[in-house]
Amino acid sequence: MLMVLTGLFVMALLAPLLVRWFGRSAFYLLALAPAAGFVWLLFQLPAVLAAEQTAGLGQPNAPPQEGGSWIPSLGVELVFRLDALSAALCLLILGVGALVLAYCARYFKSEDASIGPFAAQLTAFAGAMFGLVTSDDLIVLFVFWELTTILSYLLIGYSRSRMFARRSALQALLVTTAGGLAMLVGLVALGVTAGTYSLTAILAMAPEVVAQGGVVNAAIVLILIGAVSKSALVPLHFWLPGAMAAPTPVSAYLHAAAMVKAGVYLVARLAPGFAEAEVWRWTVITLGLLTLLVGGWRALRQSDIKLILAYGTVSQLGLLVMVVGLGTANAALAGLALMLSHGLFKSALFLIVGIIDHGTGTRDLNKLSGLWRRHKVLFAAALISAASMAGIPPVFGFVAKEAVLASTLELPGTLAGWVTAGVVVGSILTFAYAARFVWGAFATKPGVAPTASAPLGWEFAAAPVLLSALTVVFGPFPGPLDAVITPYAKTLPGADHLEYLALWHGFNLPLALTGVTIAVGLLLFLGRERVSAAQDKLFPVFDAERGYRHTMAGIDWLAVRLTGLIQRGQLSYYLMVILITALAVPTIAAVVMSTPWPTWEQIVWADSPVQAIIGVAMIVGAIGALRAGRRFQAILMVSITGYGMAAIFALQGAPDLALTQVLVETIVLVAFVLALRVLPSSLPSSTGRKRRLVRAIVAIGFGVAMAAIAAIAMASRTAEPVSLNFPQLAYEGGHGRNIVNVTLVDIRAWDTFGEITVLAAAATGVASLIFVVGRGDRLRRTTRDGSAQIAAGSLDRGVAGGASQRVAKVFTEVAKGAPQNNWLVAGRTLAPERRSIIIEVVTRLLFHTFVLLSIYLLLAGHNTPGGGFAGGLLAGMALTLRYLAGGRVELFESIRLGPGTLLGSGLAIAALSGLAPLFFGGQVFQTAVVEFWFLGWHKFVTSTIFDIGVYLVVVGLVLDVLTSLGAELDRRWDAAPRAVRELNKEAMG
Repeated sequence: MLMVLTGLFVMALLAPLLVRWFGRSAFYLLALAPAAGFVWLLFQLPAVLAAEQTAGLGQPNAPPQEGGSWIPSLGVELVFRLDALSAALCLLILGVGALVLAYCARYFKSEDASIGPFAAQLTAFAGAMFGLVTSDDLIVLFVFWELTTILSYLLIGYSRSRMFARRSALQALLVTTAGGLAMLVGLVALGVTAGTYSLTAILAMAPEVVAQGGVVNAAIVLILIGAVSKSALVPLHFWLPGAMAAPTPVSAYLHAAAMVKAGVYLVARLAPGFAEAEVWRWTVITLGLLTLLVGGWRALRQSDIKLILAYGTVSQLGLLVMVVGLGTANAALAGLALMLSHGLFKSALFLIVGIIDHGTGTRDLNKLSGLWRRHKVLFAAALISAASMAGIPPVFGFVAKEAVLASTLELPGTLAGWVTAGVVVGSILTFAYAARFVWGAFATKPGVAPTASAPLGWEFAAAPVLLSALTVVFGPFPGPLDAVITPYAKTLPGADHLEYLALWHGFNLPLALTGVTIAVGLLLFLGRERVSAAQDKLFPVFDAERGYRHTMAGIDWLAVRLTGLIQRGQLSYYLMVILITALAVPTIAAVVMSTPWPTWEQIVWADSPVQAIIGVAMIVGAIGALRAGRRFQAILMVSITGYGMAAIFALQGAPDLALTQVLVETIVLVAFVLALRVLPSSLPSSTGRKRRLVRAIVAIGFGVAMAAIAAIAMASRTAEPVSLNFPQLAYEGGHGRNIVNVTLVDIRAWDTFGEITVLAAAATGVASLIFVVGRGDRLRRTTRDGSAQIAAGSLDRGVAGGASQRVAKVFTEVAKGAPQNNWLVAGRTLAPERRSIIIEVVTRLLFHTFVLLSIYLLLAGHNTPGGGFAGGLLAGMALTLRYLAGGRVELFESIRLGPGTLLGSGLAIAALSGLAPLFFGGQVFQTAVVEFWFLGWHKFVTSTIFDIGVYLVVVGLVLDVLTSLGAELDRRWDAAPRAVRELNKEAMG
């Protein structure tokens, strides 16, 4: 199973490349993957059939099973199991999948846009469906379930240039995703109640689980919502006809043989254990019968032959869900037989529609005429498949429909009468729209000119002809399919009286009802004009699609109103909302719940007089920031609190935290100062007294609340802190003495990897907010004449468009690699009034020292204060010095790698360092130590490689800030006319 699953996804990855090499013929190669899986499945069937199941909820003897534990802490297992039910679905998934992929080789043209991604998505969909029906874990099943949802969205929206295709794809995505989310809640609730997520184990203990009621009943309803949404039952049926915007191969595979069967499969899988639940039976019977009737009725009024099949599919899905959900052995046998029959005839009919549409350019039955004369083989295949859909002997559809009628007649009491009557009425409608399809697609219509059609190649018609032939073969000889599905049917009540599939069961009531169905259905078809007139007069009381549109319009209206109310474009308002929320939620929790408040004796205000002095300084800084009249003064006051916190860390014996805090505070201070250049120097003083009072209350309340929460958290501790074991873990497991750094790169490496990923995303956000189009990842390029030029997207794009001649000249020299007399080029790029000799001298003295010290902090951080984060910040400070000394040209000279390259390289190195242990039999982010001798014994810890990735990400982040807030603003300033610069100077004070 794992081999088949892996093979399908590998072929999906190779699909775009194969299409590029072989054009549309690559679909033949892709069809080999499901075809090989189908052959493998045929060889596995004896083992599956040998795993006979006893009556009731017996366990299978020895079904083929592969896989193992995936997420042990959550009890999730990556286990795949092939039993009779899974095998029946896999026959459709792999068999029909291979035929549809081969059909695509003649349906598409090599020059069609996006057929490479389409081929990949269709092949991957086959893999996702195979994984879904073989998964023995609820959570893994849901993962594949949602993967089919995403792939179907992409496949339905293949024609991206068409508004209808995009809208239909989005509609299908929203409906099925909403149902999937509801189903996830139900699956989790069911797994938690049962104590396991294993489907086999849950079904084995189903009686005990169902007896708990309450949560289990709610879980069943939520799971059925997911099944209803995926299998397009009323009232969520409307997305399936809209999905006909997809290419016909997608309709034949997803909406006939595979995806829409996922809901049927889920109901069939859980029926042996939960069909006795009261909420189950009435839900599946009511929604199933209603969908059967609504779909059939709507199919009769369609003029697009593809929509006739679409609404017919809706109708048949309702019948399928109802039958497999009845929870009896004969109903299970009939339901699976009907599912296989439906997969064969409906796939064939959709493929035939694709051929007609391809050859004639239309699917309108009012324009199609006389095709039966031109395409006799295609007409014969359509007639056979339509007869199977209508339940006419001697094809397999008749065998399945007879079994369905027999299973409904054995239901208890009046339920048998009502359900059987509903099935008969639905079958009459099915016969009528099946006849309407054949007549509309192939008949010669009076007054309509014969439809011109392109010649039909055998390779194009092979797939639907083969599927129709199988429908004929399995009619008189249903034994092989009966053998496949009988083991599943024996797991349900009534297995002692299990029927068998056969073309002839004698003269009985189901046969009589079939005769009534054919007779009344024929009358309904012959009176189609009167039926259409009656349908036109009957305005639908409830139109599900119109209800969906109104719902979405209401959501859009509400979103606009809420956005207008909340998104005011005022930063202080957003900050106030955040602070109030952060203040209110924990405060309410502390008051409502039992909270151990600390006593006055437990509160320690300061460990030493120095701490008290630093605390007073921080308070003065905070008050000074509030009272400041100018932005620069306010930022300096805020920095006092940050540097004070670093001093507190140092006094408490945390040099690593103190060092990092100092570096962070310095970098943030520089970033603020750079941003101030585009803001007025004075703070606005128009805030009213009431507003200032509200702000003061929120600010003071938030501070007091955070202090109280910290005190309560410390007073609430009853268990021994986990951090007490960190020194031992750091030294013995991480092979380092610096507990903080070892924790970051080893003990909690996953957290750190997530944090540097967030840093990379934040850098991208900063760059986009400052309107940086390129990050300067390609700082140079070579022109045809061999001279080097600054690439578009460098740190100084478009410098010749308005920058000073001084900067342009130096840029040209630097780009050409001309020798420089001075190590710093700032003297020739900055205006005299902007130069600072002190900063230049300091930069000359400290730049290389900072860089070397940053590397030392990186390499020595495993045992002494430092690490990749602190080292990266110090390297960023070195780059900041170069920028302050010489502006953007100096920044360009200091490092030739762009920030995007540094960020990407850092993430890649960190990720590879985590994956590398897997190749040596270890775990992700597992640390190893290498001891070597060089002028003494040393040891190298592999987590240092991860720290190097952190180092590069931090340097890239700082460079991104300097590029966006510094170099980009400088460039725009230089490019602006002199008059504009003067006005900006006046505005900023």
